[in-house]
Amino acid sequence: MVVLKDKPEYVDLDVDFKPLPKHGHLSEKTPEITEAEPAIAAGFDQLWALPDFVAFRQAAGDADAPMPPGGPDRHREVTTELLHFPARDGHLIELKIYKSPNVLPNATLVYRMHGGGWSVGRHEVDGAENVYAATNPNIVVASVDYRLAPEFPFPTPVNDCYDGLLWCKKNAETLGINPEKIIVAGSSAGANLAASLAISARDDRITGIIAQVLHFPAICHPKFFPRNKYEYGSYIQNASNCVLDILRYEAFLDSYMPDAQPDHRHSPLLAASHASLPPALIQCAGVDILRDDAFAYAEALTASGVEVEMYGFKGVPHCFPAVTINHPSTPVFYERYNAFLSKHATSSGQGK
Repeated sequence: MVVLKDKPEYVDLDVDFKPLPKHGHLSEKTPEITEAEPAIAAGFDQLWALPDFVAFRQAAGDADAPMPPGGPDRHREVTTELLHFPARDGHLIELKIYKSPNVLPNATLVYRMHGGGWSVGRHEVDGAENVYAATNPNIVVASVDYRLAPEFPFPTPVNDCYDGLLWCKKNAETLGINPEKIIVAGSSAGANLAASLAISARDDRITGIIAQVLHFPAICHPKFFPRNKYEYGSYIQNASNCVLDILRYEAFLDSYMPDAQPDHRHSPLLAASHASLPPALIQCAGVDILRDDAFAYAEALTASGVEVEMYGFKGVPHCFPAVTINHPSTPVFYERYNAFLSKHATSSGQGK
C-alpha cells in the first residue's frame, strides 16, 4: 500500500484541541455527509491500499466526471479535444480543451490545473467544473496534464503549468481565445498551482490573467503556516476527513516536496506581497483540513487590496461537489462558480 506515516509530522494531534472561534463551527457535519461518509471512505480506502501512486493513478483512470442532477449534458453541450505543448525540457504535455459548440470568437480562456495532491489525477478529477465553465459560450477551458510527483516533484508541476500558460497565449488564435483574458483555476492541489501561477505571472509581468478561481486550495505547507497571523485549526479538527485525512495529505506533501523549504511557488501564502493579484473566487469546505488555508488566503488577498469572493460550506468534506453530487450544497457551489465566471468572461461576441 501507499506508505503512510504512523503519526502526523507537522502538527501535534496529542494537544488538547478545542475548535477555534472563527471557523471551527463549520466542521459540524450535515446529515447527508454523516450518512454518506462510510461509502466515501471505503472508495478512497481501495485506492490508498494500492502499492504506490502509479498504481493509484492507473486504478483511478480518467473517466468522464459525472454531472450533478440538473447539471449540463456534457455530451451535447460541450466538445473536447486533445492538444500538446512542449515544456521547457521538450517533454510534451497534454491539454484537454473543453468548449461549447456555440463558442464565440476571442473567448476568455479558463486555464485549469487539476487536483490530486500533485501526485495523482488528470483532467477529469475536476471534469464537472470544466464542463460547467465550457457551457458558457464566452469561455474556452484548457486543462493541463502536468507531470506528477514523486517522479516529478516540485517545481516540475509548477513549471509545466507556467509553460502551458505561455503556450496558450502564443497560440491564442488556434485556441480561439483572447490572450489578454485568462482566468486561472483549480481545485485542491490545482488551486495551489493556480494561485502560484498568478503570483509568478505578476512577478514576471506576464499580462492577461484577469481572475483566479481557487476551490479547496492548499495554500501553505503546514510546516511553514504563519499560525501567529491566521487561524489554523482545521488541520487538526478535520484530521480524519473521509476524503483527505491528515496522514494521506502528508503523503501527498512529502511526495511533491520531499525536502520542503519556504517558497511561495508551493506555498502562495508566503509570497512577499499579494498586491496587484487578480480578483479571486475562493470556495472551501468546513470538514476539510485545508479549510483554514482558504480563509487565510482570502484574508491575505483582501488585506492587499485584492477583490475576493469567499464562501465556506458548513458540514461538507474536501472537494464535496465531486464526491457528493447530490448534496444540497453542490448546486450552490456551481451557481457561485458560474456567476463568477460570467462576471469576468467575455468574447468578441459579447461585451462585458
